[in-house]
Amino acid sequence: MTAATILFVDDEPDLEALVLQKFRRQIRDGAVAFMFAHDGIEALESIEQHPHVDMVVSDINMPRMDGLSLLARLQEAEDKKSTIIVSAYGDMSNIRTAMNRGAFDFLTKPIDFSDLEMTIDKTIRHVEMMREARRRQLEAERAHASLSRYFSPQIASRLAAVGESNGMEVHWREVATIFTDITSFTSLVETAPPEVLGALLNEYVGGMTDVVFAHEGTVAKVIGDAIQILFNAPGDQPDYAERAVACAHDLDVWAQAFRERWKQRDVNFGATRIGVHAGPALVGNFGGSRFFDYTAYGDTINTAARLEAANKFLGTRICASAAVAVAAGHFRGRPVGDLVLRGRSEPLRAYEPLTEAAFEGPAARQYADAFAKLEAGDAAAMPGFAALVGMHADDALASFHLKRLLNGGKGVRMQLE
Repeated sequence: MTAATILFVDDEPDLEALVLQKFRRQIRDGAVAFMFAHDGIEALESIEQHPHVDMVVSDINMPRMDGLSLLARLQEAEDKKSTIIVSAYGDMSNIRTAMNRGAFDFLTKPIDFSDLEMTIDKTIRHVEMMREARRRQLEAERAHASLSRYFSPQIASRLAAVGESNGMEVHWREVATIFTDITSFTSLVETAPPEVLGALLNEYVGGMTDVVFAHEGTVAKVIGDAIQILFNAPGDQPDYAERAVACAHDLDVWAQAFRERWKQRDVNFGATRIGVHAGPALVGNFGGSRFFDYTAYGDTINTAARLEAANKFLGTRICASAAVAVAAGHFRGRPVGDLVLRGRSEPLRAYEPLTEAAFEGPAARQYADAFAKLEAGDAAAMPGFAALVGMHADDALASFHLKRLLNGGKGVRMQLE
Protein backbone atom coordinates (compact mmCIF):
# COMPACT_ATOMS: atom_id res chain seq x y z
CA MET A 1 0.00 0.00 0.00
CA THR A 2 1.29 3.49 -0.84
CA ALA A 3 2.28 5.55 2.21
CA ALA A 4 -0.24 8.20 3.25
CA THR A 5 1.31 11.67 3.03
CA ILE A 6 0.36 13.94 5.93
CA LEU A 7 1.07 17.66 6.04
CA PHE A 8 1.40 19.17 9.54
CA VAL A 9 0.83 22.93 9.70
CA ASP A 10 1.90 24.49 13.00
CA ASP A 11 4.28 27.27 14.07
CA GLU A 12 5.55 25.45 17.17
CA PRO A 13 9.30 24.87 16.58
CA ASP A 14 9.57 21.50 18.33
CA LEU A 15 6.47 19.87 16.76
CA GLU A 16 8.29 18.41 13.76
CA ALA A 17 10.82 16.51 15.85
CA LEU A 18 8.13 15.29 18.21
CA VAL A 19 5.88 13.95 15.42
CA LEU A 20 8.77 12.22 13.67
CA GLN A 21 9.78 10.60 16.96
CA LYS A 22 6.26 9.41 17.85
CA PHE A 23 5.57 7.97 14.36
CA ARG A 24 9.05 6.59 13.68
CA ARG A 25 7.80 2.97 13.42
CA GLN A 26 5.03 3.85 10.93
CA ILE A 27 7.50 5.93 8.90
CA ARG A 28 10.03 3.07 8.89
CA ASP A 29 7.32 0.59 7.79
CA GLY A 30 6.27 2.89 4.92
CA ALA A 31 2.76 3.41 6.28
CA VAL A 32 2.98 7.21 6.50
CA ALA A 33 5.15 10.09 5.33
CA PHE A 34 5.16 13.56 6.89
CA MET A 35 5.63 17.07 5.56
CA PHE A 36 5.66 20.26 7.64
CA ALA A 37 4.69 23.91 7.17
CA HIS A 38 4.68 26.82 9.65
CA ASP A 39 1.57 28.68 8.47
CA GLY A 40 -1.28 28.58 5.95
CA ILE A 41 0.62 30.29 3.13
CA GLU A 42 3.55 27.89 3.43
CA ALA A 43 1.07 24.98 3.52
CA LEU A 44 -0.62 26.06 0.28
CA GLU A 45 2.77 26.44 -1.42
CA SER A 46 3.76 22.98 -0.22
CA ILE A 47 0.53 21.40 -1.53
CA GLU A 48 1.00 23.12 -4.88
CA GLN A 49 4.47 21.56 -5.16
CA HIS A 50 3.32 18.19 -3.75
CA PRO A 51 -0.30 17.62 -4.84
CA HIS A 52 -0.13 13.99 -3.64
CA VAL A 53 -0.69 15.16 -0.03
CA ASP A 54 -3.51 12.99 1.38
CA MET A 55 -4.46 14.90 4.52
CA VAL A 56 -3.67 18.04 6.51
CA VAL A 57 -3.33 18.47 10.29
CA SER A 58 -3.46 22.19 11.04
CA ASP A 59 -3.30 24.42 14.09
CA ILE A 60 -5.69 27.40 14.14
CA ASN A 61 -3.54 30.21 15.57
CA MET A 62 -0.63 30.86 13.19
CA PRO A 63 0.99 33.96 11.64
CA ARG A 64 0.24 35.25 8.08
CA MET A 65 -2.62 32.77 7.48
CA ASP A 66 -4.44 30.99 10.30
CA GLY A 67 -5.87 27.48 10.21
CA LEU A 68 -9.47 28.52 9.55
CA SER A 69 -8.44 30.59 6.51
CA LEU A 70 -6.31 27.69 5.29
CA LEU A 71 -9.26 25.32 5.70
CA ALA A 72 -11.48 27.63 3.63
CA ARG A 73 -8.87 27.71 0.85
CA LEU A 74 -8.48 23.94 0.92
CA GLN A 75 -12.24 23.47 0.58
CA GLU A 76 -12.29 25.75 -2.48
CA ALA A 77 -9.83 23.50 -4.31
CA GLU A 78 -11.03 20.83 -6.72
CA ASP A 79 -8.96 18.21 -4.86
CA LYS A 80 -10.22 18.83 -1.34
CA LYS A 81 -7.81 17.60 1.33
CA SER A 82 -9.21 15.87 4.40
CA THR A 83 -8.27 18.22 7.22
CA ILE A 84 -7.92 17.75 10.98
CA ILE A 85 -8.06 21.03 12.93
CA VAL A 86 -6.11 21.43 16.17
CA SER A 87 -7.33 23.99 18.70
CA ALA A 88 -6.91 24.89 22.35
CA TYR A 89 -9.05 22.87 24.75
CA GLY A 90 -12.39 24.58 25.28
CA ASP A 91 -12.19 26.71 22.12
CA MET A 92 -15.52 25.33 20.88
CA SER A 93 -16.35 28.44 18.86
CA ASN A 94 -13.40 27.94 16.49
CA ILE A 95 -13.96 24.18 16.45
CA ARG A 96 -17.58 24.66 15.37
CA THR A 97 -16.46 27.12 12.70
CA ALA A 98 -13.88 24.60 11.45
CA MET A 99 -16.42 21.75 11.25
CA ASN A 100 -18.88 24.01 9.46
CA ARG A 101 -16.16 24.87 6.92
CA GLY A 102 -15.59 21.21 6.10
CA ALA A 103 -13.00 19.92 8.57
CA PHE A 104 -13.02 16.13 8.75
CA ASP A 105 -12.22 16.00 12.49
CA PHE A 106 -10.57 18.01 15.29
CA LEU A 107 -8.07 17.58 18.13
CA THR A 108 -7.43 19.69 21.22
CA LYS A 109 -4.18 20.95 22.69
CA PRO A 110 -2.10 19.75 24.32
CA ILE A 111 -2.13 16.96 21.73
CA ASP A 112 -2.63 13.43 23.02
CA PHE A 113 -0.52 11.42 20.58
CA SER A 114 -2.56 8.25 21.07
CA ASP A 115 -5.64 10.26 20.12
CA LEU A 116 -3.72 11.79 17.21
CA GLU A 117 -2.72 8.34 15.94
CA MET A 118 -6.31 7.03 16.08
CA THR A 119 -7.61 10.17 14.35
CA ILE A 120 -4.99 9.89 11.61
CA ASP A 121 -5.84 6.20 11.09
CA LYS A 122 -9.54 7.03 10.81
CA THR A 123 -8.82 9.85 8.36
CA ILE A 124 -6.56 7.66 6.23
CA ARG A 125 -9.34 5.06 5.97
CA HIS A 126 -11.68 7.83 4.87
CA VAL A 127 -9.16 9.07 2.30
CA GLU A 128 -8.72 5.53 0.92
CA MET A 129 -12.47 5.04 0.74
CA MET A 130 -12.89 8.32 -1.14
CA ARG A 131 -10.01 7.45 -3.44
CA GLU A 132 -11.61 4.09 -4.24
CA ALA A 133 -14.96 5.78 -4.86
CA ARG A 134 -13.27 8.23 -7.23
CA ARG A 135 -11.48 5.37 -9.02
CA ARG A 136 -14.80 3.58 -9.54
CA GLN A 137 -16.38 6.79 -10.75
CA LEU A 138 -13.59 7.33 -13.29
CA GLU A 139 -13.92 3.72 -14.46
CA ALA A 140 -17.67 4.18 -14.85
CA GLU A 141 -17.11 7.42 -16.79
CA ARG A 142 -14.60 5.71 -19.08
CA ALA A 143 -16.96 2.77 -19.53
CA HIS A 144 -19.83 5.14 -20.29
CA ALA A 145 -17.71 7.03 -22.85
CA SER A 146 -16.81 3.75 -24.57
CA LEU A 147 -20.32 2.33 -24.43
CA SER A 148 -21.84 5.57 -25.72
CA ARG A 149 -20.25 4.85 -29.10
CA TYR A 150 -22.57 1.85 -29.45
CA PHE A 151 -25.56 2.34 -27.19
CA SER A 152 -28.17 4.97 -26.49
CA PRO A 153 -27.48 7.17 -23.43
CA GLN A 154 -30.06 5.23 -21.39
CA ILE A 155 -28.55 1.82 -22.20
CA ALA A 156 -24.96 3.09 -21.84
CA SER A 157 -25.72 4.47 -18.36
CA ARG A 158 -27.24 1.18 -17.24
CA LEU A 159 -24.33 -0.86 -18.58
CA ALA A 160 -21.70 1.48 -17.10
CA ALA A 161 -23.43 1.30 -13.72
CA VAL A 162 -23.25 -2.51 -13.56
CA GLY A 163 -19.97 -2.98 -15.44
CA GLU A 164 -19.05 -3.60 -19.04
CA SER A 165 -18.99 -7.39 -18.71
CA ASN A 166 -22.70 -7.62 -17.94
CA GLY A 167 -24.42 -8.85 -21.10
CA MET A 168 -21.23 -8.35 -23.13
CA GLU A 169 -20.24 -12.02 -23.31
CA VAL A 170 -20.76 -13.69 -26.70
CA HIS A 171 -24.07 -15.58 -26.80
CA TRP A 172 -27.01 -16.41 -29.06
CA ARG A 173 -30.12 -14.27 -28.74
CA GLU A 174 -33.12 -13.17 -30.80
CA VAL A 175 -32.56 -9.76 -32.34
CA ALA A 176 -33.95 -7.42 -34.94
CA THR A 177 -31.26 -5.95 -37.13
CA ILE A 178 -31.06 -3.09 -39.62
CA PHE A 179 -28.41 -2.74 -42.28
CA THR A 180 -28.01 0.54 -44.18
CA ASP A 181 -25.88 1.55 -47.14
CA ILE A 182 -25.63 4.50 -49.53
CA THR A 183 -26.03 4.30 -53.32
CA SER A 184 -23.12 5.49 -55.49
CA PHE A 185 -20.93 6.14 -52.47
CA THR A 186 -17.76 4.89 -54.18
CA SER A 187 -18.02 7.49 -56.94
CA LEU A 188 -18.63 10.19 -54.32
CA VAL A 189 -15.44 9.16 -52.51
CA GLU A 190 -13.49 9.40 -55.76
CA THR A 191 -14.77 12.87 -56.69
CA ALA A 192 -15.47 14.80 -53.47
CA PRO A 193 -12.68 16.81 -51.80
CA PRO A 194 -11.51 15.20 -48.53
CA GLU A 195 -12.82 18.05 -46.37
CA VAL A 196 -16.28 17.79 -47.97
CA LEU A 197 -16.34 14.01 -47.64
CA GLY A 198 -15.28 14.23 -44.01
CA ALA A 199 -18.02 16.74 -43.18
CA LEU A 200 -20.58 14.65 -45.08
CA LEU A 201 -19.81 11.38 -43.31
CA ASN A 202 -19.50 12.93 -39.86
CA GLU A 203 -22.88 14.63 -40.18
CA TYR A 204 -24.48 11.57 -41.77
CA VAL A 205 -23.23 8.98 -39.26
CA GLY A 206 -23.92 11.33 -36.35
CA GLY A 207 -27.47 12.02 -37.49
CA MET A 208 -28.24 8.38 -38.24
CA THR A 209 -26.84 7.38 -34.83
CA ASP A 210 -29.06 9.96 -33.12
CA VAL A 211 -32.09 8.38 -34.79
CA VAL A 212 -31.01 4.90 -33.67
CA PHE A 213 -30.45 6.07 -30.10
CA ALA A 214 -33.87 7.76 -30.06
CA HIS A 215 -35.31 4.24 -30.51
CA GLU A 216 -32.81 2.80 -27.98
CA GLY A 217 -31.07 0.76 -30.65
CA THR A 218 -27.44 -0.38 -30.65
CA VAL A 219 -24.97 0.70 -33.33
CA ALA A 220 -23.05 -2.53 -33.82
CA LYS A 221 -20.85 -1.46 -36.73
CA VAL A 222 -20.02 1.55 -38.86
CA ILE A 223 -18.00 0.57 -41.92
CA GLY A 224 -17.54 3.55 -44.20
CA ASP A 225 -21.06 4.45 -45.30
CA ALA A 226 -22.65 1.23 -43.98
CA ILE A 227 -24.27 1.00 -40.54
CA GLN A 228 -25.35 -2.17 -38.72
CA ILE A 229 -27.97 -1.72 -35.99
CA LEU A 230 -29.32 -4.11 -33.36
CA PHE A 231 -32.43 -4.24 -31.21
CA ASN A 232 -32.97 -6.52 -28.21
CA ALA A 233 -29.24 -6.44 -27.52
CA PRO A 234 -27.60 -6.12 -25.11
CA GLY A 235 -30.74 -5.73 -22.95
CA ASP A 236 -34.19 -7.20 -23.40
CA GLN A 237 -36.67 -5.21 -25.51
CA PRO A 238 -39.95 -7.13 -25.87
CA ASP A 239 -41.00 -4.78 -28.70
CA TYR A 240 -37.67 -5.06 -30.51
CA ALA A 241 -39.15 -5.82 -33.95
CA GLU A 242 -41.60 -2.92 -33.70
CA ARG A 243 -38.73 -0.63 -32.65
CA ALA A 244 -36.66 -1.78 -35.64
CA VAL A 245 -39.44 -1.04 -38.15
CA ALA A 246 -40.14 2.38 -36.58
CA CYS A 247 -36.42 3.14 -36.57
CA ALA A 248 -36.13 2.17 -40.25
CA HIS A 249 -38.89 4.64 -41.12
CA ASP A 250 -37.21 7.45 -39.18
CA LEU A 251 -33.80 6.65 -40.66
CA ASP A 252 -35.34 6.89 -44.13
CA VAL A 253 -36.94 10.26 -43.36
CA TRP A 254 -33.74 11.66 -41.84
CA ALA A 255 -31.54 10.36 -44.68
CA GLN A 256 -33.82 11.83 -47.34
CA ALA A 257 -33.78 15.23 -45.64
CA PHE A 258 -30.00 15.01 -45.30
CA ARG A 259 -29.66 14.20 -48.98
CA GLU A 260 -31.80 17.22 -49.95
CA ARG A 261 -29.77 19.56 -47.72
CA TRP A 262 -26.54 18.59 -49.41
CA LYS A 263 -28.11 18.62 -52.86
CA GLN A 264 -28.76 22.33 -52.34
CA ARG A 265 -25.00 22.67 -51.84
CA ASP A 266 -24.36 20.91 -55.18
CA VAL A 267 -23.28 17.65 -53.56
CA ASN A 268 -24.96 14.57 -55.00
CA PHE A 269 -25.27 12.31 -51.97
CA GLY A 270 -26.80 8.91 -52.75
CA ALA A 271 -30.02 7.49 -51.35
CA THR A 272 -29.83 5.39 -48.19
CA ARG A 273 -30.99 1.81 -48.64
CA ILE A 274 -32.25 -0.07 -45.59
CA GLY A 275 -32.70 -3.80 -44.89
CA VAL A 276 -34.56 -5.07 -41.82
CA HIS A 277 -34.71 -8.65 -40.53
CA ALA A 278 -35.25 -10.56 -37.26
CA GLY A 279 -33.94 -13.87 -35.96
CA PRO A 280 -31.17 -15.46 -33.88
CA ALA A 281 -27.66 -13.98 -33.95
CA LEU A 282 -24.36 -14.45 -32.14
CA VAL A 283 -24.05 -11.25 -30.13
CA GLY A 284 -21.42 -9.88 -27.76
CA ASN A 285 -18.03 -8.27 -27.38
CA PHE A 286 -15.77 -9.77 -30.05
CA GLY A 287 -12.84 -7.49 -29.17
CA GLY A 288 -11.28 -9.85 -26.64
CA SER A 289 -9.34 -8.25 -23.80
CA ARG A 290 -7.57 -5.72 -26.04
CA PHE A 291 -10.46 -3.55 -27.20
CA PHE A 292 -14.25 -3.29 -27.12
CA ASP A 293 -16.15 -4.45 -30.22
CA TYR A 294 -19.80 -5.16 -29.47
CA THR A 295 -21.41 -6.57 -32.60
CA ALA A 296 -23.38 -9.51 -34.02
CA TYR A 297 -22.76 -12.28 -36.53
CA GLY A 298 -24.84 -14.97 -38.19
CA ASP A 299 -27.37 -15.64 -40.92
CA THR A 300 -29.79 -13.06 -39.52
CA ILE A 301 -27.21 -10.30 -39.98
CA ASN A 302 -26.26 -11.50 -43.46
CA THR A 303 -29.94 -11.61 -44.49
CA ALA A 304 -30.48 -8.00 -43.37
CA ALA A 305 -27.48 -6.97 -45.49
CA ARG A 306 -28.86 -8.82 -48.51
CA LEU A 307 -32.30 -7.25 -48.02
CA GLU A 308 -30.58 -3.86 -48.04
CA ALA A 309 -28.93 -4.79 -51.34
CA ALA A 310 -32.28 -6.00 -52.74
CA ASN A 311 -33.52 -2.40 -52.70
CA LYS A 312 -31.24 -1.68 -55.66
CA PHE A 313 -32.96 -4.44 -57.64
CA LEU A 314 -36.47 -3.38 -56.54
CA GLY A 315 -36.08 0.40 -56.66
CA THR A 316 -37.21 0.68 -53.02
CA ARG A 317 -35.39 2.29 -50.07
CA ILE A 318 -36.59 -0.06 -47.29
CA CYS A 319 -36.97 -3.81 -47.58
CA ALA A 320 -38.11 -5.86 -44.57
CA SER A 321 -38.49 -9.59 -44.11
CA ALA A 322 -41.70 -11.41 -43.16
CA ALA A 323 -39.91 -12.46 -39.96
CA VAL A 324 -39.64 -8.89 -38.69
CA ALA A 325 -43.08 -7.97 -40.05
CA VAL A 326 -44.72 -10.82 -38.11
CA ALA A 327 -42.71 -10.13 -34.95
CA ALA A 328 -43.62 -6.43 -35.08
CA GLY A 329 -47.31 -7.22 -34.65
CA HIS A 330 -49.21 -4.29 -36.19
CA PHE A 331 -46.93 -4.09 -39.20
CA ARG A 332 -47.97 -1.78 -42.04
CA GLY A 333 -46.50 -2.49 -45.45
CA ARG A 334 -47.02 -4.01 -48.86
CA PRO A 335 -45.60 -7.30 -50.12
CA VAL A 336 -42.63 -7.16 -52.45
CA GLY A 337 -42.57 -10.84 -53.37
CA ASP A 338 -40.69 -14.01 -52.50
CA LEU A 339 -37.03 -13.12 -52.91
CA VAL A 340 -34.36 -15.76 -53.47
CA LEU A 341 -31.45 -13.79 -52.05
CA ARG A 342 -27.88 -14.20 -53.21
CA GLY A 343 -26.39 -17.46 -51.93
CA ARG A 344 -29.80 -18.89 -50.97
CA SER A 345 -32.02 -21.55 -52.51
CA GLU A 346 -35.19 -20.91 -50.48
CA PRO A 347 -37.28 -17.77 -51.05
CA LEU A 348 -37.95 -15.18 -48.35
CA ARG A 349 -41.15 -13.13 -48.35
CA ALA A 350 -40.22 -9.44 -48.24
CA TYR A 351 -42.23 -6.27 -47.63
CA GLU A 352 -41.87 -2.57 -48.15
CA PRO A 353 -42.82 -0.92 -44.81
CA LEU A 354 -45.33 1.93 -45.13
CA THR A 355 -46.41 4.72 -42.86
CA GLU A 356 -49.91 4.46 -41.41
CA ALA A 357 -51.16 7.19 -43.76
CA ALA A 358 -49.69 5.53 -46.87
CA PHE A 359 -50.99 2.11 -45.83
CA GLU A 360 -54.53 3.43 -45.46
CA GLY A 361 -54.40 5.33 -48.79
CA PRO A 362 -56.02 4.25 -52.07
CA ALA A 363 -52.67 3.60 -53.77
CA ALA A 364 -51.82 0.90 -51.21
CA ARG A 365 -55.17 -0.81 -51.78
CA GLN A 366 -54.68 -0.61 -55.55
CA TYR A 367 -51.20 -2.13 -55.18
CA ALA A 368 -52.53 -4.93 -52.95
CA ASP A 369 -55.15 -5.80 -55.56
CA ALA A 370 -52.59 -5.90 -58.39
CA PHE A 371 -50.15 -7.95 -56.28
CA ALA A 372 -52.87 -10.47 -55.39
CA LYS A 373 -53.56 -10.95 -59.11
CA LEU A 374 -49.79 -11.34 -59.74
CA GLU A 375 -49.57 -13.99 -57.01
CA ALA A 376 -52.59 -15.81 -58.47
CA GLY A 377 -51.15 -15.75 -61.99
CA ASP A 378 -53.98 -13.51 -63.20
CA ALA A 379 -53.17 -11.62 -66.43
CA ALA A 380 -55.05 -8.62 -65.01
CA ALA A 381 -52.02 -7.91 -62.79
CA MET A 382 -50.26 -6.08 -65.62
CA PRO A 383 -52.99 -3.48 -66.29
CA GLY A 384 -53.40 -3.14 -62.51
CA PHE A 385 -49.74 -2.14 -62.05
CA ALA A 386 -49.87 -0.01 -65.23
CA ALA A 387 -52.82 1.98 -63.85
CA LEU A 388 -51.00 2.49 -60.56
CA VAL A 389 -47.82 3.72 -62.30
CA GLY A 390 -49.94 6.01 -64.46
CA MET A 391 -51.30 7.72 -61.37
CA HIS A 392 -48.09 7.49 -59.29
CA ALA A 393 -45.08 7.68 -61.59
CA ASP A 394 -42.73 7.80 -58.57
CA ASP A 395 -43.94 4.43 -57.23
CA ALA A 396 -40.72 2.48 -57.73
CA LEU A 397 -42.06 -0.87 -56.58
CA ALA A 398 -45.11 -0.75 -58.85
CA SER A 399 -42.82 0.26 -61.74
CA PHE A 400 -40.54 -2.69 -60.94
CA HIS A 401 -43.42 -5.18 -61.17
CA LEU A 402 -44.76 -3.61 -64.35
CA LYS A 403 -41.36 -3.76 -66.10
CA ARG A 404 -40.89 -7.33 -64.95
CA LEU A 405 -44.26 -8.35 -66.39
CA LEU A 406 -43.56 -6.50 -69.64
CA ASN A 407 -40.31 -8.47 -69.92
CA GLY A 408 -42.09 -11.79 -69.55
CA GLY A 409 -41.80 -12.24 -65.80
CA LYS A 410 -44.57 -13.90 -63.84
CA GLY A 411 -45.45 -14.88 -60.29
CA VAL A 412 -43.99 -13.38 -57.13
CA ARG A 413 -40.82 -15.48 -56.83
CA MET A 414 -37.74 -13.54 -57.88
CA GLN A 415 -34.10 -14.60 -58.07
CA LEU A 416 -31.68 -11.85 -56.97
CA GLU A 417 -28.08 -11.90 -58.10
